[in-house]
Amino acid sequence: MIIKIENLKLRTIVGIYEWEKKTKQDIVINVEIEFDGTRAIETDDIENTVDYKTITKKIIAMVEGAQFNLIERIAGEAMKIVMENEKVEKASVRVDKPGALRFTDSVSVTQTQSR
Repeated sequence: MIIKIENLKLRTIVGIYEWEKKTKQDIVINVEIEFDGTRAIETDDIENTVDYKTITKKIIAMVEGAQFNLIERIAGEAMKIVMENEKVEKASVRVDKPGALRFTDSVSVTQTQSR
């Protein structure tokens, strides 16, 4: 089974230039989580699934509570949060930085991890 958290829009300090270190910028996070959903289907119980609300709240707190030079760091820290849940078999975290380059919609990095 796959859970997707799509287009989580946050603001944080991210960048290597001095002006970027003074102004919060938009980032967009997408998370894809693979897990065995058999027990969740059978029991209809939150204890047998991946609680995406808890993961999302932790990612929000991490992003809004820190400053970053690189979006790669944001992706890595978000991945740590996702992989804290032992039910997660595989995950992918994509972090977009809209407006990072002229003439583009966004620049992004994606990290994938499996158990």
